[in-house]
Amino acid sequence: MQNVLEFKAAKADKINWHTIGFVVVFHALAVWALFSFSWQNLFVTLALWWVAASWGTGLTYHRLLTHGGFKVPKWLEYFLTVCGTLALQSGAITWVTTHRAHHAHTETDKDPHSPRNGTYWAHMGWIFKGPAQLSDEASMRRYSPDLMKDKVHVFLNNYYYVPIILVAAALFAFGGWSMVLWAVFLRVVLAWHFTWLVNSATHMWGTRRFETNDDSRNNALVALVTFGEGWHNNHHAHPRSAKHGLAWYEFDVNWVQLKILEKLGLAKKVYAYKLEKATVDAPTAALQKAA
Repeated sequence: MQNVLEFKAAKADKINWHTIGFVVVFHALAVWALFSFSWQNLFVTLALWWVAASWGTGLTYHRLLTHGGFKVPKWLEYFLTVCGTLALQSGAITWVTTHRAHHAHTETDKDPHSPRNGTYWAHMGWIFKGPAQLSDEASMRRYSPDLMKDKVHVFLNNYYYVPIILVAAALFAFGGWSMVLWAVFLRVVLAWHFTWLVNSATHMWGTRRFETNDDSRNNALVALVTFGEGWHNNHHAHPRSAKHGLAWYEFDVNWVQLKILEKLGLAKKVYAYKLEKATVDAPTAALQKAA
């Protein structure tokens, strides 16, 4: 019987040359995009970034499918999952498997992107060497048994690259090659790095409200470019909470959108951790001390 995949340190794993080649090509084409600016390209790029990174990665892959912080109708869940595929961060089941393993083994050798293996490793090295984005069926059944029972999610996971190919074709027909360069290659590369900052930067730089058993931190800059995913110490302290920004100044765009869905009756069983009234956040404490 095949052993369940265990995430290991970089030096023990095989180099994923096809992933390296794919990432290099995308970065090269992203640079090319900078020489073909237009306001139309920028607008379409920002719109798709919002759909893929916020609706798809943050709200759906992370808060809904990984942690079950809320529920939506199945048709909406599948639609939002398709939005997530446009970020090209693997299919939902693979993504969820990696992230659940991260929470189960945070900052150990079984953490797929532990910052204790180095900043580069935590940021992007982990996709080049090792099995983190190449989870076998045994690993997915171990960490994501709920999704593996859903035939639609299994299908979307297997063919996660199809939606972006269709979108690229539509963009080419509408705005030509320059729009594809911007709304596919440049957008995907920037969103990759923004997401990877959650793996790297928010485990090394920022503030800590909760004394968790890891080095997770709240980082406002990362939260700004990830629609609220940068309030990472809050998240590690209360993973199921669909609300990551817990204080008034921790703006969480994904949470705001989720509350809109709830008001519309499309999101239910929304779980949000609330700070105790006695809790004094770090900035407030600093102001009180200064006074």
